[in-house]
Amino acid sequence: MAKEYRTIQEVAGPLMLVRGVENVGYDELGEIELANGEKRRCKVLEIDGGNALVQLFENSTGINLETSKVRFLGRPLELGVSGDMLSRVFDGLGRPIDGGPDILPEERRDINGLPMNPAARAYPEEFIQTGISAIDGLNTLVRGQKLPIFSASGLPHAQLAAQIARQAKVVGTDEPFAVVFAAMGITFEESNYFVESFKETGAIDRTVLFMNLANDPAVERIATPRMALTCAEYLAFEKNMHVLVIMTDITNYADALREISAARKEVPGRRGYPGYMYTDLASLYERAGRQKGKKGSITLIPILTMPEDDKTHPIPDLTGYITEGQIILSRDLYRKGLEPPIDVLPSLSRLKDKGIGVGKTREDHANTMNQLFAAYARGKDAKELMVILGEAALTDTDKLYAKFADEFEEKYVNQGYRSDRSIQETLDLGWDLLRILPREELKRIKEEYLDKYYDKK
Repeated sequence: MAKEYRTIQEVAGPLMLVRGVENVGYDELGEIELANGEKRRCKVLEIDGGNALVQLFENSTGINLETSKVRFLGRPLELGVSGDMLSRVFDGLGRPIDGGPDILPEERRDINGLPMNPAARAYPEEFIQTGISAIDGLNTLVRGQKLPIFSASGLPHAQLAAQIARQAKVVGTDEPFAVVFAAMGITFEESNYFVESFKETGAIDRTVLFMNLANDPAVERIATPRMALTCAEYLAFEKNMHVLVIMTDITNYADALREISAARKEVPGRRGYPGYMYTDLASLYERAGRQKGKKGSITLIPILTMPEDDKTHPIPDLTGYITEGQIILSRDLYRKGLEPPIDVLPSLSRLKDKGIGVGKTREDHANTMNQLFAAYARGKDAKELMVILGEAALTDTDKLYAKFADEFEEKYVNQGYRSDRSIQETLDLGWDLLRILPREELKRIKEEYLDKYYDKK
């Protein structure tokens, strides 16, 4: 039986100090019992001799220093995992909120997990089709990769996240595929949008959702992504599934981290975020990947809104260091009405070369990808020149490149949130656009592919 303490010294915001505790460990779960019998959960943040600083999961209203009792449970925060979690919706602490029955867990797991041994990692190299040309064709997602989406406030990252979750699949195999979706600090309206979007297309059957709303406590927001990754690890490495984990919005998570750090009166780092934010984010992102000898895999797409559209802000900056590239959404393209407004030139997938080519996508993929990048970049330059000097200053070839840039944005990038293109359709569309340019301009494509695809009308 856990020992009870009536030695609550003080309560300050989300924190509470308990004196005279014994054998209590860091991150241990606790339970506060109020005078009226109501119970609330907390976890240990710090131990100093016999003093325990604990953090409340709910608010501190009604906690009386004289009459409230605390007991420590001797275990960290855990998630009961089971194959039955698919098609269910949970809150940020893993409790069902879809009106269905409680999950009967096959096992209970510490949500902090264990870092994957680098020597046990298998190299990501299998293509995942998202059905979105700007990603599949130019910034290919590979199984086991960590590929964040950098957005900004007001941009449609929620629609893009829902589209990827609905459409993503491993092509050419019948291996089981699942999506674990973790939303942190979102509004009720957004939460409803995600759930309805998945139900409407039937994608909910292979999806597990963890929803932490904006009015939920900050400490729950810190637990939500760990709950999702614990569920993903179980499905991937115990149930041999290929799991895509989508997290939105990492900025809300980092703000919760800052809020708790400020409550603990820690010395702040850049922009007030704690100095250990890099380590904390790494402890999440590095749980994705593939393991040698295991069939399953975890691919991670964290989504973050860059404050003030600033790529050098600590959250996107640190995320870029830990992950393998980034997909960037552009406010300019959004204003033009492009859906999704993915800016392909600054976007990057560092593992794209490993997931394309013969047997994975198609033999011409790498060549056409490089040529599309080059032609779009030159077309944008030509359009800028046209604005400054007028169209008369452009050569006929430059005019073709300017036309190419417009057509590329309109047809290739702007596909809408309901369009699911196969990789073959994306590659064929790339060739259709390249035919705007004379054959001699396509210097990045092998002659054999030009003969096979360029001349084919």
